[in-house]
Amino acid sequence: MLSRDSISQTGQFFNRILPKYSRIPLLFTVVLNFSVYWGARAIAGGFIHHNIETSLDDMIPVVYPTVVIYFGCYIFWIIGYLYNAAMDKRHCYRFLMADWLAKAVCFICYVVYPTTNTRPEIVGSDIWAQLMRFLYSMDAADNLFPSIHCLVSWLCYIGIRGNKKVPQWIRTTFCICAIAVFISTLTTKQHVIYDVVAGVALMEVTYRVSKLIVKKAVKKGKSNTEEA
Repeated sequence: MLSRDSISQTGQFFNRILPKYSRIPLLFTVVLNFSVYWGARAIAGGFIHHNIETSLDDMIPVVYPTVVIYFGCYIFWIIGYLYNAAMDKRHCYRFLMADWLAKAVCFICYVVYPTTNTRPEIVGSDIWAQLMRFLYSMDAADNLFPSIHCLVSWLCYIGIRGNKKVPQWIRTTFCICAIAVFISTLTTKQHVIYDVVAGVALMEVTYRVSKLIVKKAVKKGKSNTEEA
């Protein structure tokens, strides 16, 4: 039976990694992600899909083992989002708002200009080939431009990129993880180069926009408090 001290310590630990101010926004983030992904597919599933592959994409080999990185990125995202959200309330809101703005743009792109790509025939029967077949069976070749995998991974990194309070090894690790995800999206033929570039560029823009929005909101809140 747990003692009161143990329960208290557990509660304190939970509050540190998932502060109260972050819980509803994080839940909304998850709901929004699935709504954008499946909603766009439901709307644009029957539309003409454009293939924006380049000759450079054709030169990139299929590397079956990188499917582990593609699937494993969900662990990276959970850690990245919790880490950024737990910093402080203002950073949490800026971080998540950048995600929301980017997902809104993604939804518009997926519906207005749906894209697809050419997937290779998977050969072999080893574990890597089986994982690739599983990936292709569960994830249709749509909702590609911009890449949500890439923009979310990049957000995890840029959220701590310039924060000197975060140890350098953590910032470096997050950067390496994000780049590894980029590579995996190309070597599993889940995305093309334009998808990756667009995902990173979109997140850089929305992160800056969210900073301005949060800054303006904070300034307005202080002004209202002083007037009151």
